[in-house]
Amino acid sequence: MKSLFPADSLNPGVRGREVLGWAMYDFANSGYTTVVITAVFSAYFVGRVAQGADWATLAWTAALSLSYAVVMLTMPVLGAWADRHAAKKRLLMLITLGCVLATAAMGVVQPGDVVLGLLLLVLSNTFYAWGESLTAAFLPELARPEAMGRVSGWGWSLGYVGGMFTLALCLAYVLAAQARGEPAAAFVPVTLLITAGIYGAAALVTFALLREHSAPQPSALAASRGLGRHLAALRRTWRDAQPLADFRRLLACGVAYQAGVAVAIALAAIYAEQVVGFAPQETMVLIFVLNIAAFGGAFVFGYWQDRLGHRRTLAWTLVGWVLTCLLAAASTSKGLFWGAAVLAGLCLGSSQSAGRAMAGMMVPPHRLAEFFGLWAFATRLASILGPLTYGLITWVTGGHHRLAITVTALMFVLGLWLLRGVDVARGQRMALSVARPG
Repeated sequence: MKSLFPADSLNPGVRGREVLGWAMYDFANSGYTTVVITAVFSAYFVGRVAQGADWATLAWTAALSLSYAVVMLTMPVLGAWADRHAAKKRLLMLITLGCVLATAAMGVVQPGDVVLGLLLLVLSNTFYAWGESLTAAFLPELARPEAMGRVSGWGWSLGYVGGMFTLALCLAYVLAAQARGEPAAAFVPVTLLITAGIYGAAALVTFALLREHSAPQPSALAASRGLGRHLAALRRTWRDAQPLADFRRLLACGVAYQAGVAVAIALAAIYAEQVVGFAPQETMVLIFVLNIAAFGGAFVFGYWQDRLGHRRTLAWTLVGWVLTCLLAAASTSKGLFWGAAVLAGLCLGSSQSAGRAMAGMMVPPHRLAEFFGLWAFATRLASILGPLTYGLITWVTGGHHRLAITVTALMFVLGLWLLRGVDVARGQRMALSVARPG
């Protein structure tokens, strides 16, 4: 364990088994995004449940946007409550149970069950996004500042292994079902049960190994009821972040480039099948290869970013994302789209790892979950803007996916421009100046 997680990368008192437990949550929940959001259920919803209607892509992206809006409004308050009670782990356990049950319930969705499919999508994705934000808040407790990048990379890397493992089991089942002549309405529900089962089982490792290192914090941001209180709590956290100019600049950068990343995650399978002509099993293989590339990107760039610098590493990945979008827009054959998918995987792993590590270095150490709630706000806002923009373009233009993916490239260009003003070292110094909540 020590060779996997060197002691000089971890904070005092943190054991390697805890980092393994933390990283295993990325393993657990990556199957959800890979199967439900990216590879299987997204294309199944558009092509089978909604029967290829012109509004189907917009309906899919609108449902995702609604779930992210819920997370965006509530995560800072949940984070503040978790900080106050030192209860990140307890809250994560409840959230995980919710996502596992909602994912399994999606197995009942059949062709024509549009409303039910969208409701379960909103519910499961809300739980997923809450859990993702809470696990990110553990990172500064575990890793030393100078090792934040590689520890973040360990988590993302293991996450892509989890995504590949879940997708591989699903693909094996799908191929066997197709050989028996079963339709998608018969085998897709089973893939959702497989995904829910792996999510729950792998998360048990997290709950067994991960410890809560933060002490309870007195806070005026106690959990409260009502949307007005939620918004007031969010405004207060944002007000307290005003001295953190670099962190706020990173939040803006994150909104821009994560909007493009959200398009890739939510619409890759839809694009592959609706535009390039992939069959469902081909799409699953494509996403499997994309995850292999993402694993390499997260692991390799996780180490490189600590040496090359977080900002420089993220900048290179954003350039790669621009090229990915342009290649996808130009793809008239499966071969060229395969190249775009591999490049997207490399960029996906590295950009996700670098962004989380940079945020972890610039949040106040005594208010981790609360300020990571702001990071969740930024990324969820991006997850609304990116896919919803894509869906609106395809709806207005009668299905012009190539135009929509070209517009997505501009989101990464904007992120690259905003990144220029971020100074990580200055952001670290300013984070220490933020007062403890009263």
